[in-house]
Amino acid sequence: MVDHQKRDANDLFANPLSAFFFKNRTFLLLLRVSVLALFVYAIILGFMAPTKEQNSFTTVLFWSLFWPLFMVVTLSTFGRLFCGICPHAFVGKYLTRFGLQKTVPTWLKQPLIGVLLLFFGWWTVYYIYSSAYKTPLSSAIFFSVMSSVAFGFFFIFKEMSYCKYICPIGTLTRTFSKVSFTWLGTYAQSCQACKTFECTKACSYNLKPFSFDTKASMGDCTLCMSCAQSCESVSFKLTKPSSSLFQKFQTSTAEVWAILLITAAITITMSFHHALSRVAISDSYFWVQLGQWIQTNIAIKGIDYVGISALFFATLITIGFAMGGTFIASKLLHINFKSAFYTLSYAFIPIFIIGGLSHTYEFFFVHHYSTIVNGFIDGFHLPFSPVEPLASKKDAWLKIFGVMNYIAVFWALLIMAKRITFFQASTTKRVIAFFFASLLIFLYLGLNLYRSYAFATYGMKQEGHAHHGSAKTLQETPKEMK
Repeated sequence: MVDHQKRDANDLFANPLSAFFFKNRTFLLLLRVSVLALFVYAIILGFMAPTKEQNSFTTVLFWSLFWPLFMVVTLSTFGRLFCGICPHAFVGKYLTRFGLQKTVPTWLKQPLIGVLLLFFGWWTVYYIYSSAYKTPLSSAIFFSVMSSVAFGFFFIFKEMSYCKYICPIGTLTRTFSKVSFTWLGTYAQSCQACKTFECTKACSYNLKPFSFDTKASMGDCTLCMSCAQSCESVSFKLTKPSSSLFQKFQTSTAEVWAILLITAAITITMSFHHALSRVAISDSYFWVQLGQWIQTNIAIKGIDYVGISALFFATLITIGFAMGGTFIASKLLHINFKSAFYTLSYAFIPIFIIGGLSHTYEFFFVHHYSTIVNGFIDGFHLPFSPVEPLASKKDAWLKIFGVMNYIAVFWALLIMAKRITFFQASTTKRVIAFFFASLLIFLYLGLNLYRSYAFATYGMKQEGHAHHGSAKTLQETPKEMK
């Protein structure tokens, strides 16, 4: 164990203020206890005051503050900070310590389980019936069930297995945090003489922080900072954004499918269903026509047929462009398709996590700020008047956030250009392969350009004609999910 370490200037632990926020044991404990208290209170309040009219705090905490605001912003900057203060992980560390410590069965050691739970259990349900989880009662039930499953796993199995394999957002945060500009590692010279391995002993996930740098991967690290509190050799440095994505590391099937499925479910489907559905000619779009045809022939009340049609086509197109493009690239580079697919697909990460910042920042001003503040005023009966949004969607200056969509394209192409050099081939073949491997990125760029063109050319759909599928469903669609 190292008791004193001379730190580099870019180490956040070198600055007393940032070290306090990211490493101080007392501060982090109080922060986690506070988040847990809010979490529990929101669930209890959801059962006691189950309707939106009675209680806005429960839905605000889960669906406006935790997601998408805090998680999306922190993942793209500092990494998995949300996991570091997650109530499940916080309680889980104690349950695991005093639990049965059993080894997870092989069939459960599949991080893809969590990804599929998120895609089908949340997003598919959301597009079929968008308000399914959006009442205080349904939110309380949802998180009560998830908490029961999580705590059961923590108690039965060792090494925080729920976070690694079952948590619906575990693999997602591990994957998309790769674009962040921080890195947890160690000072190699100090580690060379180490014989106690305190950083590993302190890790509830049984990780080895001293190997993060050489592997170019932090693995399942959730930035809980237990290792940093046990040994001074641990560092938390500011790095170049997405630095690990410009290096070779062991790829993960679950991570790649998390990239594709979340990009399809959020980025592409939202573009289809919530953005382009507001264009005056939206009735001519193929996903809208299919949804309307299904409604005409089935017409089950409350179902958003256009939403599920948009999700189906967005998923099909996303996977088709990604796999089709890398298949052609693999042929040009004379390499195995699987190797090309799992190496190059990491370049798609910015499409969702950086591109998503455009709506996250915009809706903070037009929606999140007021709903969060008013939700806390309502939930704790604070003696303050409700606040108004900081901006209106009509404010022209909000368009500045649209630049994030194009930064996402640029950054994705930059990562693709680097990762394609991992394969030996002539410059000409690499350039052509780069073009095909980037088809999904170009699709995302095209959707952004077309959206601007469509609104400028055809205008907005009139309010009275803006409802596809279930009118009630579309009217209740939360603004923050656009």
